[in-house]
Amino acid sequence: MIKAYKKFWSNIFNFSGVASRGEYWIPVIINYILGFILMALVQQILGHSIEDIYTWGDWSAKTGSLIISFIVWLATLSLRFRRLHDSNHSGWWILINILPFIGQLLFIILMLLPSKANNYE
Repeated sequence: MIKAYKKFWSNIFNFSGVASRGEYWIPVIINYILGFILMALVQQILGHSIEDIYTWGDWSAKTGSLIISFIVWLATLSLRFRRLHDSNHSGWWILINILPFIGQLLFIILMLLPSKANNYE
């Protein structure tokens, strides 16, 4: 589990190659849990939603959360590309997420597919 999470961060700019199902799902689940805990903690410390900006401290907390969110989004995007390659699909399949509801459902199915012997790279 720790190995998959380390690999997630070490391949932040790697949009080629492959990622197994475990290498995909472990970081995704860990990031959702960490994100939920950290957002609740920051909002508890601020005493209000992080979306509300009343002071410079609030502004810096909001800016910091946006920067962290972008870094995690970029790492997850590269992970999605690698997972698609592992199931022998082009990275262009990521665009299926544009379709409301059905696109996200189909993308989850693509992420659940087993690895293929002749991986698309």
